[in-house]
Amino acid sequence: MAEQRNGPRAERAHRTREFDAFVAGAAGRLLHTATLLTAETRTRNPYAQTLLTAALAHTYAVWERLRDEDPYELTRRDLAARFARTAWRHHGGRGGVLSALLPQERLVVVLRLYEGVAEEQVAALLGLPEARVRAVHARAVATLRAGRDSTGKPAGRTAA
Repeated sequence: MAEQRNGPRAERAHRTREFDAFVAGAAGRLLHTATLLTAETRTRNPYAQTLLTAALAHTYAVWERLRDEDPYELTRRDLAARFARTAWRHHGGRGGVLSALLPQERLVVVLRLYEGVAEEQVAALLGLPEARVRAVHARAVATLRAGRDSTGKPAGRTAA
């Protein structure tokens, strides 16, 4: 009888340890991704932390149902979807070169360039045609390039 009572408790503890190991390995990169999306700074990123916490909570809730699915991919998809739903809050950003981009542009650039997600996967995630994702990506990259001078320094800044 004692084994039956400890069974679910032991399973829950094992599940928690597995999830903790996942978070220890992936949280840094996922937080950086969230920070890029919200265009906050590394030292001040409350929206990014909130987005990541919600995405990790979702991953934990479905943890025992994951079979062959990559938990990092699941969390990244959830993070991107949450950002897309709340993008109006992050219109201007709080710093960094990505704050010059619109939220949808930031989402496409971060997923494509930082996370290396294939164009067709980004299109499926956002519910857009691939041609639209290509256009948004091209416009965002052009905006980022226009914000730099020929030396690679931000335009409008002079050497001190």
